[in-house]
Order: sequence, then C-alpha cells, then structure tokens
Amino acid sequence: MRQATHLLAIETRRQGLHEITDMVADWVHARDLSEGLLTLFCRHTSASLLVQENAAPEVRSDLEAWVARLAPESAGYAHDDEGPDDMPAHLRATLTGIQLSIPLIAGRLALGTWQGIYLFEHRRRPHRREIALHLIGA
Repeated sequence: MRQATHLLAIETRRQGLHEITDMVADWVHARDLSEGLLTLFCRHTSASLLVQENAAPEVRSDLEAWVARLAPESAGYAHDDEGPDDMPAHLRATLTGIQLSIPLIAGRLALGTWQGIYLFEHRRRPHRREIALHLIGA
C-alpha cells in the first residue's frame, strides 16, 4: 500500500458550485496508483464538497437556489460576525457536508458518467479554500 496527501487550493470568486473534478483527477493520475480510495476534506466551515451532475448547468443553479431557500440570508441569526451570509454559510455546509470518499478503480476515479466533484462556496465574497486530499492504494 502507498499513500499520498496534498492540499488543493481553490480560489472562489463567487457564491455557488465550483467544479474541481479535473484538478483532483490530475493529482490522482500523477500518483500512478491503480486501485485505492481518495478522501477529500474541506478545511472550512462555510464551504462544502459535493458530487453532483456536471452535464446540465440547470442542475447546479437549481441546487444553489434550493440551498439558499433552506438557509436564507438575513433571517435574524444570532451569529452574524462577518455579515448576513455568515450563519447561512455554516448551515449550508452542514446540509451538504465537508468530506467525500471516491474509489479509485483501474487508475481512475470511479465517478459516474455525469458526476463531477464540486466545491460549494457558501459565502458571497471571494475566498481561498483548501481541500485536503488523501489517497491510499496500490
């Protein structure tokens, strides 16, 4: 068994879903493993990770709108230290999760045909986000 780790930095410019599939797949490919498991961990409490459809852009916009309805901004939250999007960002990250596990089969991530990996930025202003990657396998 071999393992590798990496901190993947993502610059977000806006709130919403940012596809990171290619960046993750390129890093995994360079490790030259054929079988294993990739774990991704978002090191933030106001952003999250998702596996979601990467074909129809309407899926992403509908998902962003749905999450915004579930945890709206300016809803009178006690925690608003960094503005009206502060607590809703934490709630949205709780709803969508901060960790993913994706099998590596025959040297490729075992994503389905229409699946992509996304960083979900829940804050309105730009951020530099870090995703910890851990790959174990042979």
